[in-house]
Amino acid sequence: MANTFKNYPASNVSSNTVVYTTPASTSATLIGMTIANKTASSVLANIHMNIGGTNFHMIKDATIPTGGALVPIGNDQKVVMEATDTLSVSCSGNCDVILSALEIT
Repeated sequence: MANTFKNYPASNVSSNTVVYTTPASTSATLIGMTIANKTASSVLANIHMNIGGTNFHMIKDATIPTGGALVPIGNDQKVVMEATDTLSVSCSGNCDVILSALEIT
């Protein structure tokens, strides 16, 4: 088994954007995620996971203040994803997202 650390950045996320899809024959542990507000006012952020064809909210309408960031994954919070699971982010204004994962193949 190979273990590989990777970053998955996405810039100017507003509408629902798939930030990460677990590759086939791979499982992943999400070890960090930051969503940074790039606008001049507060934004609302949502994170969805699609697991086996079913959508789940990880975060719903979390407020990120001007110049602020939300760190929903990191420290003690980790998320396990299986092959073909997806993670999507949407914001009510432009945000940058950085997702860090440990992929196991």
